[in-house]
Amino acid sequence: MLELGGILVLGVLAQWLSYKVRLPAILPLILVGLAVGPFSTYITHDGTKLMDADRLFQGHFLFDFISLAVGIILFEGGLTLKFKELKQHAGVVRNLITLGALITVVGATATAYYVLDLEFRVALLFGSLVVVTGPTVIGPIIRNVRPNANIGTILKWEGVLIDPIGALIAIIVYEFIISGDSSLKFTPQAAGQFFSAIFSGFFVGVIFSFFIYQSIKRKLMPAFLRNVVILGMVVLAFSFADFLHKESGLFAVTLMGVILSNVKLGEIRHVLHFKEDISRILISVLFIMLSSRMEISDFEMLGTDSWIVFAILIFVIRPLAVFGCSFQSALSFKEKLFISWISPRGIVAAGVASIFSIRLLENPNSDLLNAAEREAALYLLPLTFMVILGTVLLQGLTAKLVASILGVRKERPNGVLFVGANDSALYIAHYLQSVGIPVMMSDTSGSAIREARALHLPVFEGSLLVEGALDDAGADLSEYGQVWAMTSSAEINVLACNILKQEFGRQDVFRYVTKKELQMKTLHRPDNILFGGKADFISLTKRLRENPLLQDKEFKSEKSFKEFMAKPPEGLIPLFALMPDEMVVPVTDRKMDYVKGMKLVYTQK
Repeated sequence: MLELGGILVLGVLAQWLSYKVRLPAILPLILVGLAVGPFSTYITHDGTKLMDADRLFQGHFLFDFISLAVGIILFEGGLTLKFKELKQHAGVVRNLITLGALITVVGATATAYYVLDLEFRVALLFGSLVVVTGPTVIGPIIRNVRPNANIGTILKWEGVLIDPIGALIAIIVYEFIISGDSSLKFTPQAAGQFFSAIFSGFFVGVIFSFFIYQSIKRKLMPAFLRNVVILGMVVLAFSFADFLHKESGLFAVTLMGVILSNVKLGEIRHVLHFKEDISRILISVLFIMLSSRMEISDFEMLGTDSWIVFAILIFVIRPLAVFGCSFQSALSFKEKLFISWISPRGIVAAGVASIFSIRLLENPNSDLLNAAEREAALYLLPLTFMVILGTVLLQGLTAKLVASILGVRKERPNGVLFVGANDSALYIAHYLQSVGIPVMMSDTSGSAIREARALHLPVFEGSLLVEGALDDAGADLSEYGQVWAMTSSAEINVLACNILKQEFGRQDVFRYVTKKELQMKTLHRPDNILFGGKADFISLTKRLRENPLLQDKEFKSEKSFKEFMAKPPEGLIPLFALMPDEMVVPVTDRKMDYVKGMKLVYTQK
């Protein structure tokens, strides 16, 4: 019990550490697992490990737990995917998860075969294991680096979709090994196993997704039980698919996540929050458990040849796959180069490598492998963990620097995100959209959202102040660089600025003036008050209802602009300026510099 509790505590601490240093959590989790596992044998009096997963989970229960945990993580990853994000780069992502996976398998297999002199079947299994990248390691890097939308979308989709595909590839290679000898004469049977796994996973994924969709849509389950019931359905779907065909559960639950993510169900957001918490706990437990199972002798096996394999994977095979799969795409050379640099391996590679290496070696009297193959199989786990640690450490620490050098970090977007979809916000947003400025309306009111949709304005139905809401909106928010809080509630506007400044920056969140600030002229006001504090929610809404036409004025000189702003005509309220570079600058108490070609937009009685 002490060891189990220790895993949970250490996992939470490692997650916190990853948050502070802005690296994927997998890195501190593996290091913690190694510290309390093999490395702890140097400090214990009897040379035993402080923590060992084999002592906690006896027999096959450990591997069943690993498989199920990885399945739940993949389901959560599938819930984050939206088909509409894939349209622009569908060809590149499709190529990366098909042709790119093939290039990686062939390249990694050949490298392990010739450089490490591994037996071919074991080298092929290693090649299939290092195909996957994974959302658990890609996500933190994307959030830390903030690359442009082209790169972010492609890496996100590749990371999640390649996980189940890579797992299935590894499963088929495993079937090769356990269903024949060193020749590949059993290829037709292995192909049958592949299609059987695909069909089983597809059938179970679609059926269970339909059941969950209908249950939520018809409100057959109470809200307080929804998340728990869906988690139970995921476990059941995984188990049933695995029953129909061994190892097809990963594909089934990933497909469930993708389907549910793309149906129109607002309740899925709540499910995603719950599953993220579950996945975070599972990832913490899994990586500490798996790394604690390693032995010092495993690391002693790794020599210079192993690092040569690692270097070829990073600097040759990955760029070859990316450039080959993005040929004639709209991606620039620098974007392709950055995507080539990002390929950290994650939980699926570690989990599947652990399962297969133990299953291949658990029976020393088995004729499954010959003596040379059995010796080569000893490399599987340490070599895979070396690739995981090396890629996460190297790419996680250098990704932001590389992105800055290549110039592929996201430029400050010119879109405006409105908190509140009331009349005044809609009038302004509609004008901005008419001149080509991206806008998005967010509101919890169904009627306000319907009005925004009637004006063909993009919407986010829900509260952006809820934890995780920005992640739900995902890539949809990549076009927006500032927030205008324009609700009827002064408290919500202030709260919105305080919360959203963490994502957008303090200089890019603005709000209505409060009634107290408007009445007390001596009260110190912050410099992010919209429209210079000359209009609050009530007065601006009333004015725009009476005269919704917004006007603009271009100035010929800096002098005329300053004179106009210092003493605008009576009844005129300056709202914002449209700059020649298509940026929007709201009128506030901050000094607005004159730029030739700028237009001041205002409302007048």
